[in-house]
Order: sequence, then C-alpha cells, then structure tokens
Amino acid sequence: MWLTIRSTLGPLLLILLCPPFVMLMWYTNTELGGSLGDLLDLMTQQSVFQVTYTIWKPYFWGSATAWAVISCFVVVEITLMCLLPGNTVYGPISPKGNVPVYKSNGILAFFITIMGFCIATFWLRLFPATILYDNLGFILGALNVFSLVFCVLLYIKGRYFPSSTDASTSKNILFDYYWGTELYPMVFGWSVKKFITCRFGMMSWGLLLISYAAKQEALGGLANSMVISVALQLLYITKFFIWENGYLRSLDIMHDRAGFYICWGCMVWVPCIYTSPTMYLVLHPVHLSYWWATIIASLGVVSIIINYLADKQRLLTRATEGGCEIWGKKPITLVANYKTNTGDEKQSLLLASGWWGIARHFHYVPELAGTFFWSVPALFTNFAPYFYVCFLTILLLDRAFRDDKRCAKKYGQDWAKYCELVPYKIVPFLV
Repeated sequence: MWLTIRSTLGPLLLILLCPPFVMLMWYTNTELGGSLGDLLDLMTQQSVFQVTYTIWKPYFWGSATAWAVISCFVVVEITLMCLLPGNTVYGPISPKGNVPVYKSNGILAFFITIMGFCIATFWLRLFPATILYDNLGFILGALNVFSLVFCVLLYIKGRYFPSSTDASTSKNILFDYYWGTELYPMVFGWSVKKFITCRFGMMSWGLLLISYAAKQEALGGLANSMVISVALQLLYITKFFIWENGYLRSLDIMHDRAGFYICWGCMVWVPCIYTSPTMYLVLHPVHLSYWWATIIASLGVVSIIINYLADKQRLLTRATEGGCEIWGKKPITLVANYKTNTGDEKQSLLLASGWWGIARHFHYVPELAGTFFWSVPALFTNFAPYFYVCFLTILLLDRAFRDDKRCAKKYGQDWAKYCELVPYKIVPFLV
C-alpha cells in the first residue's frame, strides 16, 4: 500500500511542480534581478497559484518564433545524428539481453551545431544571436507543452509498439508516464533516448550560452565573468561529446527509462536550470580582477580535466581488459559476475586504481567543482546562480547511492569485494 502511494505521489508532485518552477526560475533571473526573495515576496502578497498563473499565462503555448526555433533545432539535430559519419559503438547488454547500437558522431555534430549557429548569426545575419535569450520565456513555454505531449507518445509507443523486449508497464499509469515504458525506444532506426539526452539537452545548453553572451554584449559589453562562465561550460560540453560513448554506458542510459523523468528533464530542465548561472549574468555583469578571473578559470579548467581523465581511465581499462597503465602502474581490477534476466552469465571489469581507487564515484567531485567555478563569477549577491550547484549536488548524491544499490543487487558478493578495495562512495573519509 505504502509503495503504491509513494510511486504515485512522488511522480505526481514532480510532474505538477517542475514545469511551473522552470518558468518561475526564468522569470526570477530575467525580471526580478535573480532574487528569489523578491519572488517569495510576490507570493506572500498574492498567492503561489496567482503569481505562477500570471507569469506563465502569456508564455504557456509559446509563440510562432519559439516553435520555429524548436522545429529547426530538432530537424537539424536529427539530421546530423543520422547522416554524419561515425563509428558503430555498442552499449552495455540490457537486463533482457539486448545490446543497443549507436553511431558515434557527437563531437562532430556539436562543432557543426555551434559553428553553424555562429556563421548564421554573426556572418550571414540570418537572425540575431540574441534570439534564444529574447524569446526564452516563449521557448520554455513551448518546450513544456511539447515535452509533456512527447512523453505521452513515448508511453503509448512503449506500451503498444515497443522497440525491444526491454519494455514493460506497471498497473500505475502515472508512474509509467513519469518513469517511462521503454529502456531503448527507437524510431526509424534512431535512438530516441540518445537524441533527447545528448543532442537535444546538451546541444541546446551550448547554443543558449552563446545567445546569453551575445545579449550581454548588446546591452553594454561582455564582462570577464560572462566569458569565464561560458568558456568553462563550453569546455565541459565539449568534454561530454568527446566522452559521449562513455555516457551511453552510464546510469541515465542503462537504467533510467524514456519517460517524463529523463525526457522532460533534458528538454526543459536542462535548457533552463543548467544554464541559469549564465542566464543570471546577462543582466548582472561582474568585472572580476585579473587575479580572481585567472584563479577561477584555472580551477574550473582543472576540475573539468580531472572529471574527463577519471572517465577516460575507466573506459581505457574496460577497452583493454585491464591491459593498460593507470598512473604509471598496472591497474587493480576486479571481475564482477552477474546474470541477465534471461539467465545469461556475464562479466564486468571494475576499476580500483587511479581516480577510481580514491572513491567509487569520485568523478562527481570534480564535476561539482566545475559547476561551482562557472557559477561563482556571479559572486554572492543572490542565491539564484547557485541553485544549479545545489540541485546537482543532490542529484549526484542520490545517483551515487542508487548506483551502489543497483550494483550490490547486480553483482552480489563481487560488489562487496569491490567495496573492500574502494571503501568510500564519493569523498574519502566522509561519504
């Protein structure tokens, strides 16, 4: 009984609260000076529902420009994903014994997307570079509508037209809508989940940053705080696409199904919340001293590089089956055995050296550090630029505990042995 209530109430609250929260966050950064305190004052003077309704109503259905921007973006990214050359890569075997197949062309698609946007706006003058920032309220409104309907279609597809045996439903329609009914939905041969997570979410993140910077420049000139924030995030996104094949073996892809949680999140939450520190900076230029700018930028770059090197160590170890060197030594590895739902016996190679010898999820530390360093150029006048850092901290802590629980169930005693080799989850001596 309690499990049924929890699996209904939690998803219901997230589905009801997250879409309006995105609109409130955008409004706070663009109309209230980034002050959540001012937003709270509005809500105490009127009511939460009245304020939300007043803010959201003009943008709820988007606008012609917003829908045109979204449509062009979707068409371009699907075309690049399908037509650009790339090696064939395979994801991890699923619980039902299926192996997803992908084309590896993310980094090429990213550079073409960014360069194409810059050429179209700065050279050909087809549209202003500020178009995304200027229409952001309408774009977020349209994305809310589009993604909510899209998740309905994914639910129907997974229930009646699944792409593989990795599809199922529960007796709880709301939970199935929230969590998804398919693990690897495919449409006309292209991976829906890869498109939504990698191409829609991450590509839009990069484009929005350029538009934010262009807007600040149009309003009076670029501050070095904006340059640092945008540069660090573009470096992080570039790192992501270099490592995209590794992401296809992450918890998001291997375990989370294609429903509201991941699809709405990547299509709406990422463009608004992940870019919010820089969105705030547009109207709040901060001119840092040379030394502070250098320190923040350097620490941000180091954090992103460490995050990349940690992921690379694990990929290299698995690709060579341990026949490589980590920090100048042969890595300590452990072969973990498991069974798929079909009864097939499989093995995974777990790394206990290098960054992975410090903690089982140590790579989350430099990821959070990088997020902090591209947010801190906003300084500490308001809390809004740091909402994303706080959110990501909670998300990654939850993911670390979920992943440990899943691995303990999957690998059994082999996971217990691995935990003896690497006893800490995230931070040595703390977590």
